[in-house]
Amino acid sequence: MRLQGKNGWRVETGEEFGPWLARQLKLSGKTQAELAEELGLTRAAVSAWITGRSTPRPTVMVDIAKALGTDLGTVHTRTTDTQAGLPLGWYHRPGYPDGGRDLGNAAAFAFDADVQVLARETCQNSLDERLTDNGRPVRVRYTLHELTGKALDDFREAILWNELFPHYSAVSEVAGNQKVGRVVDAGVRDMYEKGRLVLLRVDDYNASGLIGDDYADGKFAAVVRRQLESLKSGRDAGGSYGLGKATLWATSALGLVLINSTLSESHEGRKERRLIGRLELPWREVDGEPYAGPAWFGRPDPDSPGAKVARSWWADEETVARLHLTRENDEPGTSFLIVGAHDVASLDEKAPDVGDEATGVDEEGAEDTRDIRRMHKRLVKALGRDFWAAMTAGGGQLPRLEVFVRAVRNDGEVVVAEEQVDPSVEQPSRTRALRAYYEGATVDRLTEAGQVAARNVPLKLPLLGGASGTLGTHQAVLLVTEAANDADTPKNQVHSLRGNRMTVKKATVPNLPPGTNPFQAVLLVGEAAGQSAPFADEAEEFLRAAEPPEHDRWGQTEELTLRWSPSAYRRINMLTTEVNSAVKELVARPKRSSREVGEALRKALTVKSRPKAKAPAGPVIPVLDGLDATIGDNGEWRIAAEVSIPKGDEVVPMVPVAQLDVRSGGRPKLDWAELVAVEGCEVDDGVLRFTPGVRRAKFLGATDVTSHPVRTALTRLVLELRAGKGVDA
Repeated sequence: MRLQGKNGWRVETGEEFGPWLARQLKLSGKTQAELAEELGLTRAAVSAWITGRSTPRPTVMVDIAKALGTDLGTVHTRTTDTQAGLPLGWYHRPGYPDGGRDLGNAAAFAFDADVQVLARETCQNSLDERLTDNGRPVRVRYTLHELTGKALDDFREAILWNELFPHYSAVSEVAGNQKVGRVVDAGVRDMYEKGRLVLLRVDDYNASGLIGDDYADGKFAAVVRRQLESLKSGRDAGGSYGLGKATLWATSALGLVLINSTLSESHEGRKERRLIGRLELPWREVDGEPYAGPAWFGRPDPDSPGAKVARSWWADEETVARLHLTRENDEPGTSFLIVGAHDVASLDEKAPDVGDEATGVDEEGAEDTRDIRRMHKRLVKALGRDFWAAMTAGGGQLPRLEVFVRAVRNDGEVVVAEEQVDPSVEQPSRTRALRAYYEGATVDRLTEAGQVAARNVPLKLPLLGGASGTLGTHQAVLLVTEAANDADTPKNQVHSLRGNRMTVKKATVPNLPPGTNPFQAVLLVGEAAGQSAPFADEAEEFLRAAEPPEHDRWGQTEELTLRWSPSAYRRINMLTTEVNSAVKELVARPKRSSREVGEALRKALTVKSRPKAKAPAGPVIPVLDGLDATIGDNGEWRIAAEVSIPKGDEVVPMVPVAQLDVRSGGRPKLDWAELVAVEGCEVDDGVLRFTPGVRRAKFLGATDVTSHPVRTALTRLVLELRAGKGVDA
């Protein structure tokens, strides 16, 4: 808590006296009775302070400070622990008693050392932890900070590098035998040989912070103490595997991340400057003692045997500054400092041109994976590509996310000025489309430049537990607009996203008609389609389970199989088919008939008109007029068909029949896994029934793979429409 004085000075007061004193006694190893004896008071008096029944007199405060080995100001403000307690240090997990060895954190191998992957995972986590009650966006800042000279020496002293160095040396000695050791060895050598160290700090504001106990269930323990645990705040959260945090350590060539969290909910009576560090190294042996892998930087926990286990601590402002973890204000959120950041994936790209100064190579001309200008550019590009929707506002809605990126050297030197990521730069057309949707400015069909067409597409949700049938139909929202800018690359793609507004799936629409104008499309599913969309929550749950750890597609996953069924992914395939069909319809150029072509000529001539032909009095038979067939991911035939309907008083219902073309004998008939009406008709127990008065109808279908006598790739499909009213055709 900070109080404003009359002359502008600020006095900072911390937690209540009782909990603070209890922790100081624990840290210093004193009992209540021992403190009472030093103060010349009864144990009951000290107990009353700790339980909050009373507070000590000002004169006694002086004696308490002396007994705790600190100054009077620390006792009065209580914004930090006394320095007389157990000192800061590194706790390294001992080797396993059974001799087992972990040669690296397996979770980190799920991701590459890639700042673009880091941006995707960390920004997704910040979105998931956004505080929503105030309606404001979560603000995320990425700071690339290169340390050299004295600044590097001071930082190494702050992290107690001399304590860590024997462990790094032990890893380097056996680096040739395993991957993690080679990465760590290269990181240490780069720091010493080139006299530099790159820090990459990720700060978020208006987020929950790492709340909870050091060890019990909570967000702090899930990130700092555990693997493969995800405790996200919302149902529309992007993460679900607990793997995303591993990107922080994967991006550090030294396997070291420091953390400073400002909490949205107090812990131990405090909220600001909760610090901890975690080191990820492979198994090693130092001075004859084996160590399992991870280590923690903090204050020894007096509740642990021998006070060897390090726990988080409430740091003073000076310590936070020395560790380069100072936050800009007291807004809740977390700062992650990646020590020894590198970007191996950047080697696959051509070094970017950022002005007169060369970048991307070191002094010897070799590719440099620690160039902060190059990493800056890749971060901006990735954030704009994956989170453009979360950064887009409109229709009275604030954006959910604001992102800033900067690069500095040794605190004072600005290498690349801070830049706010602008979604309209990386995704101009899609940003325009989403803004139009928010503002209610969409149209049913594209007729003019700059318009945005909107169309609902169905996602039929399966029942849990493998039961047959459909829980309900969720109406996703498809937005289509022209690709009007060279930045819209690649073109003719659909970006799919759900509640947290991160792009999950990017897919090109196949088999577009020749001459189609370039376009871009957005698919809003789940809560992204609006809270009023039917079954929005259920769609969120279903699609979240269909995402792999990379969160870059929807498809078959183990969770989808276990909670729904092995065939549940087909519902997603049908959604894709519906989306592609709707896109083609929205972007197709209307065919001009000979009647339209000759309109100008008819206006100039006098032509004797013929009497209109009368519609047939009896039933008319619809005719299959168009067919688009592809083989799906699981070997099924997927079709999009168009039917022409003659004029008539009665239209005969038709049964679509899928068969395999063979050279001789009868054609094998295939079963339908799904038939879906798109326009001008409805599907009733496998029968197409046509809307009165329509001249054209469309439907989609997918065959049942189990009814295929041979592998689909070796066959040809024949589709027929047969007259029928529900009987087997």
